[in-house]
Amino acid sequence: MADRLELDAVLNNLPLWRAEPGDRPAIRRDLKFADFNAAFGFMTRVALWADRADHHPEWSNVYNGVQIVLTTHDAGGVTEKDLALAGFIDEAAAAMGGK
Repeated sequence: MADRLELDAVLNNLPLWRAEPGDRPAIRRDLKFADFNAAFGFMTRVALWADRADHHPEWSNVYNGVQIVLTTHDAGGVTEKDLALAGFIDEAAAAMGGK
């Protein structure tokens, strides 16, 4: 099982993310893209990476918006797996025009 990280330390390293409201330790990022195709293309890119890493986001999509929550369920909080996925998400969003 992965080691759980302190949420404040995680957020210091991920300035585009914030703590997910609620009782469980998780991080969140909300993105907007030019249109639905761009948002769906971003989600596809992230889904392929996440599947290879065997670590999947909680997310939703409405038109050009994508809401993402990351936590490692078996660790009960945020781990290095979430940091890696968040880093990839930030890179993919920047490359695909997400804001």
